[in-house]
Amino acid sequence: MNLKKLLLPLRLVRELHRYVKRLENHFAGLRRDTLLAEGKYQDPLSLPAYGYRIYSQNEEDGMIQEIFKRIGVTNKQFIEFGVGDGLENNTLALLFQGWSGLWIEGNSDYVKKICQGLPQTISSGQLKVVNSFITRDNINELITSNTDGSEIDLLSVDIDGNDAHVLSAIQNTTSRVIIIEYNSKFPPPISYCMKYDVNHVWKLDDSYGASLSYLVELLAERGYSLVGCSLAGVNAFFVRNDLVGDKFQAPFTAEQHYEPARSEFSQPANGHPASYAALENNDIRMKDGRPSFNYYKGK
Repeated sequence: MNLKKLLLPLRLVRELHRYVKRLENHFAGLRRDTLLAEGKYQDPLSLPAYGYRIYSQNEEDGMIQEIFKRIGVTNKQFIEFGVGDGLENNTLALLFQGWSGLWIEGNSDYVKKICQGLPQTISSGQLKVVNSFITRDNINELITSNTDGSEIDLLSVDIDGNDAHVLSAIQNTTSRVIIIEYNSKFPPPISYCMKYDVNHVWKLDDSYGASLSYLVELLAERGYSLVGCSLAGVNAFFVRNDLVGDKFQAPFTAEQHYEPARSEFSQPANGHPASYAALENNDIRMKDGRPSFNYYKGK
């Protein structure tokens, strides 16, 4: 039997798969551009048009950049829980800009990969990684034990279930910006939140999280306004009321900013596949808010 003849169909299948993916990405891009050329997205204060992906799941990286461009930064500190293996989340890109913070992840295999992949980043103190299954009963202790408890710039919540309950339980730190996943199955005005279940594991069905209307009400009580959602209908962005001013698109309601689920807008990463090496081997470090070019110093 000729091995080359056997391998040829496999190569053709792989090439066809790549071609189909390129077509899907192309048409998704056209649809995204068409959508952004319409209605509310034409307002320069609207956030989705600024979205792009570096390491985020969807277009959150670009929206985060735009939010902090408008409100400024303070200590450039973040807390993110539900980070996966660390290569697809909302704060990895910020580490390239001199931010520092805390990652909490319940999967021990993912935490092991992060620790093996980012030893310098962790040993330098820029990033702390904690392996813990998060509940509303332990979240404050996890934060207190691993941060100084001060106000931070960004809090990102994505645990595929008890997100709203855990967020409600946080009492020992405040954040200027909060990103939280919402259940886009339920458009406004539906108010939905799954019952708290300490043992919840998402089964990839619609029983998880909270609707956007519920989150708007919940965070309004804590002094935050909804300023936008990712175009893919995954994450909602809230800014503390004293920082909103006239910098974002009003009204700050679920009806105004809701985005339905659009899985086709989960864009491919910008450039080649993500790796830990890009951050670990980065020769440019931030110092006093400015880039420090180590290679000029022979380091």
